[in-house]
Amino acid sequence: MKRSCWRALPLAALWWLAPQPAAAATERAEDAVNCLALALYWEAKGEGVEGMLAVASVVLNRVAHPQFPDTVCGVVKQGGEQPPCQFSWWCDGLSDRPNEAPAWRLAQRLARSSISRMPQDVTRGALFFHNTSIATPWGRKRERTVQIGRHIFYR
Repeated sequence: MKRSCWRALPLAALWWLAPQPAAAATERAEDAVNCLALALYWEAKGEGVEGMLAVASVVLNRVAHPQFPDTVCGVVKQGGEQPPCQFSWWCDGLSDRPNEAPAWRLAQRLARSSISRMPQDVTRGALFFHNTSIATPWGRKRERTVQIGRHIFYR
C-alpha cells in the first residue's frame, strides 16, 4: 500500500501551500484585541458594557465597510497620530496607557469577546458617533441611528 506524500508533510509546511490571506486575516488577534480595547476604554470607559459594546460595533462595522481600513488597528489608528484622526484619543498627544484598572479589564474582556464573535450591533449599522457634549463634528448630513449613554450614533 502506497502512502500519500501529503501525509508526510508537517502541518506547518501546509500553511505555506495555502493561499495568502487578506489583510484583515493577517492582523494578529492580540493586536486587534489591544487596539479595540484601547478604543473601548478611551471612547466609552464611563459608559459601561452597553456603551463599550456600541463603540466595538462601530469599529467592527468600519472594518467591514469598503470606505475604511480592513483591520481593527487600521480603523482605530486611521489618520495617524496627528489631527485630524478618527478617534481623538489616538491623536491628542497624550499617553494612551489606561490608568483605571477596572475599566481597562472590562474593555479588554469586551474587546476579546467582540473579536472572537461579532456582538449584536446595538448601533443599527452605525459608522460614526460623537459625545453629546460636542456639536456634530462633521458637515455632511448623516442618519442618526441611536443614542446610547452620552454618545449619538450615525450611519
